Amino acid sequence: MEKIKEFLRRKDIVFSAKRYGVDALGAMAQGLFASLLIGTIISTLGTQLHLPYLEEVGGYAKSMAGPAMAVAIGYALKCPPLVLFSLIAVGAAANALGGAGGPLAVLVVAIIAAELGKAVSKETKVDILVTPFVTIFSGVGLSTLIAPPVGAAASALGKLIMWATELQPFWMGILVSVLVGVALTLPISSAAICAALGLTGLAGGAAVAGCCAQMVGFAVLSWRENKVGGLVSQGIGTSMLQMGNIVKNPRVWIPPILASAITGPIATCLFHLEMNGAAVSSGMGTCGLVGQIGVYTGWLSDIAAGTKAAILPMDWVGLILVSFVLPAVICWALGLLFRKQGWIKEGDLKLD
Repeated sequence: MEKIKEFLRRKDIVFSAKRYGVDALGAMAQGLFASLLIGTIISTLGTQLHLPYLEEVGGYAKSMAGPAMAVAIGYALKCPPLVLFSLIAVGAAANALGGAGGPLAVLVVAIIAAELGKAVSKETKVDILVTPFVTIFSGVGLSTLIAPPVGAAASALGKLIMWATELQPFWMGILVSVLVGVALTLPISSAAICAALGLTGLAGGAAVAGCCAQMVGFAVLSWRENKVGGLVSQGIGTSMLQMGNIVKNPRVWIPPILASAITGPIATCLFHLEMNGAAVSSGMGTCGLVGQIGVYTGWLSDIAAGTKAAILPMDWVGLILVSFVLPAVICWALGLLFRKQGWIKEGDLKLD
C-alpha cells in the first residue's frame, strides 16, 4: 500500500473532490469560454456586421470546444506535455459523442484519461509512443462508453423542459426559466438542449430569462470579488465559470436560481416575451448578446410574416428589464442578505 501511495504522490495523482470538482471543473469552464463562447461572440458580431471573416473565425473557435476543455482540465491536473497534448483528441471524441451533455462527458473522460496518462508518463524508454497511446486510447474508449449515456441524461432534462412548456404561462415561465438557467451553469449545453427541442415562442422567452438570470446574476453577485473582469466574463461569457465555487458552497447558486424563478413568469405573463429567432439562441442568455439578438431577429421575422405590426417601446422595456435590470437588482439584493447572514462569505465567488 505504501508503494502505491508513493507512486501516486510521485505522479501527482490526487484523488480529491477539490482536485476534480473545483480545480478541474473551474479550468474546464475557462476552456469552454476560450473556445465555444468567445467563438459565439465573434461569429455573432460577424453576422450582425455582415463580416463573413469574423463568422469564419468564430466557427473555428467553436469547433475546438472539446479539445480546449480537455486541455484546460489537463492543465489543472498538472499533466506532463505528452499527456496534455494527447488530451486534444480525447476532448474532441468526448464532446462529439456526448451531444448536449458534451461538456460533462469531457470532464469525466478527460480526468480519467489524464490520470492514466500521468501514471505511465516517463515509465518506459519509448515514452513518446506509450504516453500518447495510453491517454488517447483510454480516453476515446471511455468516450464511447460514457459520453452517450451522459448525452441521454442531458436529453432527459430536455424532456422535463418540454413537459414544463405544456403548463400555464405562469408555471411554465418559472419551470422553464429555472431549468434552462440551471442547465446553462452546469457543465452541459443549454444551447444544444434548446436547439434539439426547438424551444421558441413563450417558452423560448422564459429560457432566455433563466439564462440571463444566471449570467447577469452571478456577474453582479460576485462584483466584490471579481470587479470588471468578472462582470464581463460572466455577464457576456458564461456563468459556468462559477461551477467550482458552487461545488464549494452551493448556497451561492440560490440568488441566481431565485432570480430566474422571478423573471421567468414576468417574461411570459407580463411582457409576453417570445423567442422567435433561432431556437439555439434561447439557451444562450447574454452570451455575446445572442439571446437578445435572437429575440430581435424574431421580431423582424414576425413583422415580415405579418403576425406583428411593429416593435413597440414596451417590447424593448421588457427585453431590457428581463435580460439585465431585474437579474442584477434581484441578485444584488439577495447577495447583500446572504452575505449578512453568512451564507456567502468573502472570496466564495472569486474566479481564478
